[in-house]
Amino acid sequence: MAIIGKRADLDLRAVYAAHGPELYRFALRQLGDGPAAEEAVQEVFLRAWRSSERFDPDLASLRVWLFAIARNVVIDEARARARHDRRLHAAVAADRPEAISDHADAVLDQRLVAQALLRISDHHRVALVETYLRGRSYRDIAAELGVSQVTLRSRVFFGLKALRLAMEEMGVRL
Repeated sequence: MAIIGKRADLDLRAVYAAHGPELYRFALRQLGDGPAAEEAVQEVFLRAWRSSERFDPDLASLRVWLFAIARNVVIDEARARARHDRRLHAAVAADRPEAISDHADAVLDQRLVAQALLRISDHHRVALVETYLRGRSYRDIAAELGVSQVTLRSRVFFGLKALRLAMEEMGVRL
């Protein structure tokens, strides 16, 4: 049986079962990325295991302690992403040909998708923009549009087909 550090009263499996899903939802809300949230939860339990001797149940509950660790992990991840973004922008600003080419390709791709979106029906365009580009949940969008989630999923499915066809008509090969 896995034990967190030297504290025999903290069974890692039981702690994960009790708090892992909540920590994942917290990390997912903060980071907006499923795989990054999974890594964050793993990092939380790794840090908890490494610093288990500092856990004092008289000061805070285990849940509070884990969420404090999770907050720090999320902050660390956000800072790492910001550093990555700064490096990317610096590469573009440094006029490196490969960075400029990548940026130009991304801008061209965005314009092509925007033009293709204008060629499909309003229902399909709204479904695709709200789900893929804005990252909103099917539940929220369906409620806002006054349609069922099944209808919205159908619009997304057929919207993607229509978008692909529109892009092919524009000469874009996928």
